[in-house]
Amino acid sequence: MIDHERDLASLREATERLLHDAASWDNAAVAEPSRLPGWTRGHVLAHLARNAEALVNVFEGRPMYASAEARDADIERDAPRPLDVQLADVRATDERFRAATAAPGDWDRTVELRNGVTDSASRVPFRRWVEVALHHVDLGCGYELEDLPEEFVGREIDFLAERFAGHPDVPSTALRADDGRTWTTGGGAEGGPVGVSGPAAELLGWLAGRRDGSALKTEGGPLPQLPPL
Repeated sequence: MIDHERDLASLREATERLLHDAASWDNAAVAEPSRLPGWTRGHVLAHLARNAEALVNVFEGRPMYASAEARDADIERDAPRPLDVQLADVRATDERFRAATAAPGDWDRTVELRNGVTDSASRVPFRRWVEVALHHVDLGCGYELEDLPEEFVGREIDFLAERFAGHPDVPSTALRADDGRTWTTGGGAEGGPVGVSGPAAELLGWLAGRRDGSALKTEGGPLPQLPPL
């Protein structure tokens, strides 16, 4: 069962951890490449700030973004800013997001996200936690997938396995973490079933497009090629 209050507390911890790590940089470090192709660390920080604002829009009944073009333009505009401005923006927009979630509202209501995706309002705090946690890893500052909380890793694998379930380009795939947790996904493409196993962090990295899956073991066929998120 989703516990949005607990997720909001976990989100706050994740945000503070990211801000603490980034505070040790200088302006030159912000301009360095992130692990995301074509994005600097400044792009990642700008995206996190604009995403928080966008989720405030969601909670207040407005479109998440004015358009895909406007979203991308805002990130490009804000990416070159100096470190102190970037961090102040991430903190201020996080505070606005927390204020929006503190307002009275029906947590069971359905909200609309980007590209027409809908979800329960109660799941939005976890979605934001995913943004902060995975993009912290993307910053390439020493925080890795292996540092993510075990609960978070399992829940995000749950989410991504559900997202790829029945996908027409992904064969039936059984996932198994070394700690014994299991998931199934795919099933819309010919072939399989394929077994994929390894450390939970490696499974998450592969599903989330952060790792190539070379550290995983497969049975019944090659490692499936996953579509972009």
